[in-house]
Amino acid sequence: MSESLYIPESATKAEKYEAILPQIEALITGEPDLYANLANISAALKEAFDFFWVGFYLVKENQLVLGPFQGPIACTRISIGKGVCGTAWQEAKTILVPDVDAFPGHIACSSASKSEIVVPVFKGGLVAIVLDVDSDQLDDFDAVDQEYLEKLMGVLGSQL
Repeated sequence: MSESLYIPESATKAEKYEAILPQIEALITGEPDLYANLANISAALKEAFDFFWVGFYLVKENQLVLGPFQGPIACTRISIGKGVCGTAWQEAKTILVPDVDAFPGHIACSSASKSEIVVPVFKGGLVAIVLDVDSDQLDDFDAVDQEYLEKLMGVLGSQL
């Protein structure tokens, strides 16, 4: 695969996901290095959707530890059940937050973050990684984002 993405300019959000997901899958398939894959996924999602922040937290020693990301500096460690990422890890499900200020216990790594979606990645039935995507706009994520990001994280999980 080349080091560039084809991203249709005047496409709907769903059409953009349909265009980039196979490209990301081709990019990570056959690459055994997890960090390389997480870095490329972060970069591809940032490039395609211009998200404020997109990256990964990995479960290590009973904490979420910051992994590859695109965007401003971020919180380094998050405990289970804390903030949106820790809640998604604890509940083992996607958490979609239209207004982070209304989320009980939200961890404000950046005051510019307004909405967020966190999608778990499973290995052996347990959460091993979470994808965290933040927007500087309120209510920026919806069922379309959830559907396609869950598909993408399923592909990633199948390679762990």
